[in-house]
Amino acid sequence: MLDKIKEIREAMEQELREAASGDQLRELKVKYLGKKGSISELSKGMGKLQPEERPKAGQLLNELRLKLEESLSAKQQELAEKALELKMAQEKLDVTLPGSPVKLGSRHPLTVVTDEMKEIFLGMGYTIEEGPQVELDYYNFERLNLPADHPARDMQDSFYIDAKRLLRSQTSPVQARTMDRLCPQPIKIISPGAVYRRDDDATHSPMFHQMEGLVVDEGISLADLKGTLLNFVRQMFGEEREIRLRPSFFPFTEPSVEVDISCMLCGGKGCRTCKDTGWIEILGAGMVHPHVLEMSGYDPEKFTGFAFGMGVERIAMLKYGIDDLRVMFENDVRFLQRF
Repeated sequence: MLDKIKEIREAMEQELREAASGDQLRELKVKYLGKKGSISELSKGMGKLQPEERPKAGQLLNELRLKLEESLSAKQQELAEKALELKMAQEKLDVTLPGSPVKLGSRHPLTVVTDEMKEIFLGMGYTIEEGPQVELDYYNFERLNLPADHPARDMQDSFYIDAKRLLRSQTSPVQARTMDRLCPQPIKIISPGAVYRRDDDATHSPMFHQMEGLVVDEGISLADLKGTLLNFVRQMFGEEREIRLRPSFFPFTEPSVEVDISCMLCGGKGCRTCKDTGWIEILGAGMVHPHVLEMSGYDPEKFTGFAFGMGVERIAMLKYGIDDLRVMFENDVRFLQRF
């Protein structure tokens, strides 16, 4: 019995030294301390010993069991520390190394153009006004001199939510709301924002952006409108640009004009871009209709004003030579990287 205990002790110590993983430690525990393990089998043979041999053998078996439990615990701690050291070495971070490069994005061309347009008009003393995108039919049409039976409503195919509300088809309702709020004070505002119409082709989108302007005060004339737009065009497209005003019709204004800009590519000589005319249509404008002023409480005998509206996408397409409006809404990184 004593020789077997000594033999098991030596084998156990050898295997513990060679154990290199938690699985091997668990196998050793079962092998020596399990119900059918070596130490358990020796304990079963205690009854076969002479009475005087049992105390000594029992003491050695208990010492062997305690020794194995302590050794297993120590070995397990040792393996855990080695695993942690290995993990720390593998995950070591050299803080002196340069960081990974971060890809920087760029501003969308519509954002670039909108910000530039705002800066130009802010520099001319305008302020920015905003309004709801879900608008009342009353402000979107009626307050712009377009009653329910007006034929000009057919010019726009709008997104109606119910009989009284729709997605605004222009930012002009902001002008009507501002006149209601500020009457009888002078007004000099721009109103940028998204608008919605049932259009979808190379030059139209169901959702696009407008920037409209409104000036109301005493003594405002068409000459003021032309000077304002000429200043804007030259700051946006270059000092050599010229504009021309052609008669047109908008219910909100009277008289109304279409505004053309001299072609940036040919300088007015004629090319494919301007269809050999030397001019490119850029926006609509006019003098605020007296009835529109009256609806907001302004006395048209005392106050006059002008209004203009332009598509931000249209400005961006002209400024950057973009021939299809839809690419600005496709999130193609190759397109966006140009800006």
